[in-house]
Amino acid sequence: MRIQSNLGSTIAMALDECPPALAERSYVKPSVDRTTRWLKRCKNEMRRLNELPDTINREQLLFGINQGAIYDDIRIEHAKEISELELDGYAIGGLAVGETHEEMYRILDSTVPHLPKDKPVYLMGVGTPENILEAVSRGVDMFDCVYPSRNGRHGHAYTNSGKLNMLNKRFEKDMRPLDESCQCPACRHYSRAYIRHLLKAGEMLGMRLLVLHNLYFYNRMMEEIRSAIEEKRFSEYKKAKTEGFSKILDE
Repeated sequence: MRIQSNLGSTIAMALDECPPALAERSYVKPSVDRTTRWLKRCKNEMRRLNELPDTINREQLLFGINQGAIYDDIRIEHAKEISELELDGYAIGGLAVGETHEEMYRILDSTVPHLPKDKPVYLMGVGTPENILEAVSRGVDMFDCVYPSRNGRHGHAYTNSGKLNMLNKRFEKDMRPLDESCQCPACRHYSRAYIRHLLKAGEMLGMRLLVLHNLYFYNRMMEEIRSAIEEKRFSEYKKAKTEGFSKILDE
């Protein structure tokens, strides 16, 4: 907690143990109990740190992390227990670590309703654009994931028509932008053919352009999600967006 306090971040995360998604129940339950004990200690230490006169960010927020692998009852019990601590926000951890998407969605269906409705819910380490849409529909507010940058470095571009593998030969002479509906600098100034050439030549610029595009795509999608929620049309937005992703299946 002292390290996070010294960093001065807006949000500090409590220490937790993330058991494997498919871990045995006999291991998961004691692990979750340990996470709860750590959370209480983290809360006390955060309070102490925020009262120090030389603390960088005395308004630093603390999020607790819900664990429980793929056991609905353990997840629910833990969600109820940490909700009583009246934290600034709540994260759901231990997902996207080996379970299926269906199992992840089932856990969200079970767990989110038992977290405070007036506090942000953060799904850790997730995920694909489809994962985000499904999680938002289940009440999740915040996400973090390496997909936009990591997949960009591997030559993949996220678009409104699906994911493109820019190393594919079919883009060799394709003069269109990565996504004709995108206004990021990569799409406004460079063609698919040129970006593919950069990747094939081993030029770092190719990866940088794809990372830039993917981050722009994710940020833009989150803006669209917020607007759709505010305008009470998220279901329609999710349906249209998902149908668009299915136009291309290019892994």
